[in-house]
Amino acid sequence: MFLHVESVTFKKDYELRIEFNDGIVKDVDLSRELYGEIFEPLRNPDLFKQVRVNEETGTIEWPNGADFAPEFLSEIGREVKQVA
Repeated sequence: MFLHVESVTFKKDYELRIEFNDGIVKDVDLSRELYGEIFEPLRNPDLFKQVRVNEETGTIEWPNGADFAPEFLSEIGREVKQVA
């Protein structure tokens, strides 16, 4: 099974709550990942809060085209619960 993001919610600062298609929900802090040409603009809180799930790619994405692989997000995330 390929890992996909089902939903994303902005929590605070650079932290998101992400639900994956395997039923696991994780809090993901991206504050240390926002470097490089495509990710540095996300340091702007107003842009960072515009995160959405791209249904076609199955991961999170911002209006500037920045995205992270679901596997990476799961790896760095802290599990908060499993959806029944």
